[in-house]
Amino acid sequence: MTRPVDAKTQDAKTQAGAGKPSSGNSATTAQDRARTARGVCAARVVLGTMWGHVAGKFSLIVLGLWLASSAVSLVWTPYSLWSTDGYHVWAKPSRDHWLGTDGTGADVFSWLLAGSRTNLLIVVLTVAVAAVFGLAIVALMVSRHAALSAVVDALISIPTVLIALILAVPLGPSVAVIVIACGFGYGLNLARVSRPQAMLAARSSYVESALSNGASGLNVLARHILPNISPVLTVQLSLSAGTAVLAESGLTYLGIGVPSGVPSWGHSLATSVKFINVYPLTVLWPGLIVTLVVVALNLFGDALRDAADPLTNPRLRGAR
Repeated sequence: MTRPVDAKTQDAKTQAGAGKPSSGNSATTAQDRARTARGVCAARVVLGTMWGHVAGKFSLIVLGLWLASSAVSLVWTPYSLWSTDGYHVWAKPSRDHWLGTDGTGADVFSWLLAGSRTNLLIVVLTVAVAAVFGLAIVALMVSRHAALSAVVDALISIPTVLIALILAVPLGPSVAVIVIACGFGYGLNLARVSRPQAMLAARSSYVESALSNGASGLNVLARHILPNISPVLTVQLSLSAGTAVLAESGLTYLGIGVPSGVPSWGHSLATSVKFINVYPLTVLWPGLIVTLVVVALNLFGDALRDAADPLTNPRLRGAR
């Protein structure tokens, strides 16, 4: 005969059981923590490997200073950007003006410091647009759209400056012109360079096995194709970032880039290059900054590719 169970006892057991996590949830949480720990350890190894090489150390220092100056410029500059002194135009570097003044008597260092955040915004947006646009084209080319390759080859021949000139007619000089024009051009180049390796990965046996097991095309792209082309993506996106800095300077000089009154390195170059023979220092500072940042971005991509590749970095294999 079955013994009746008291209702209060049953409620107490139910509440006690509800308070204990299930073994399945505990296992999932432990796996997530282990995966996070491995990711943090791998990131430390990658940064440590980059810091151990001259090129990686140089790129990390320059890009770190760029990020720091962009953050500082949001809350502080030595002088207001609209503060001018007609009695001290084209002044040489001094204690009051660390990098001198321009033709209006404005502090050059303040404009370069404020311009760092504008150039950072342009680079981030350009790289994001190029990555999204380029990967979308790669996905279309991988999915057996052979004719698209010929279209990409034809569109690559269109100069970025021409695209910017066309966009400047309806939009006017703006950051959007630089981002759209450069993102379009660099995205096409990214797709063209990544296509052979992406096609090789798409025709591999593990991709065919994943598709036969019901995996979606987006899942295959994210889990199998992108990891195989990530070294190419890293280098190409870093090159795109460096070229975006140069494009901003060139397009602003032509009058179709950053509008007047918005601080940027290209704006500082455009306003002072006419007087390079008389006041060369005002051109030297923005030109030196652009050169250092472009070199650092190019070296950063190569250093990150080597440090993040388990085949060339034994420490990363141990961390994983």
